[in-house]
Amino acid sequence: MTDKPARGFLATRLRNYFLTGLIICAPLAITAWITWSFILWADSWVKPYLPFDYNPDNFLPYPVPGFGLLTALLLITLVGFFAANLIGRSVVGFGESLLARTPLVRTIYKGLKQIFQTVLQDQSNSFKRAGMIEYPSPGLWSLVFVATDAKGEVAVKFSDRGLDMVAVFLPPTPVPTAGFLIFVPRDKIVLLDMSAEDAAKMLISGGLVVPEQLPATLQPQAPLQNPKPKRFLSRP
Repeated sequence: MTDKPARGFLATRLRNYFLTGLIICAPLAITAWITWSFILWADSWVKPYLPFDYNPDNFLPYPVPGFGLLTALLLITLVGFFAANLIGRSVVGFGESLLARTPLVRTIYKGLKQIFQTVLQDQSNSFKRAGMIEYPSPGLWSLVFVATDAKGEVAVKFSDRGLDMVAVFLPPTPVPTAGFLIFVPRDKIVLLDMSAEDAAKMLISGGLVVPEQLPATLQPQAPLQNPKPKRFLSRP
């Protein structure tokens, strides 16, 4: 009779050890796999276009992982440096004018350029705040990321109707790579104190990973308000 409790205790300890090891090893293994896959993906795109004399894989008995990625980063930096001066801006402007005359290509290029400019160059709080809205029906709440205030023609149409709208991004779970763009009244958004990174963790985990609430003294003070109300001229 004394052997059964001992065996049960040993099995419980072994199971706990296994789960603890899995919690430690699984994130490390998945992170390493994603990083390695990205490096190999970048190498597969860049290395075939390198001159024969500048590709170390042609001289070494083994491939050099990451050389293509480093080369791409260096080229992108050089392009940015070149485009920062007058001659570079002229060349870039000429190339963009050629793309603007090409059907289909111009639409894709302009859309992608606007997205990258908004994400990388905009110094506002776009996608840096998380919140909740009642969706898909009253009483049901969904996690969203605040994008920006309504702009352009959309903002004019809302202003004509006396609406103060904010664009939010509603991502799915557990892969937030696609979602919905929704315009929500400003007062219908419940802002969260957690960072966008913590909100993404919560979203990807399906609600299993929930960050602790920040103390009142450490909560970020960035209310979703315009310092001055925007005025739009209605079209005749």
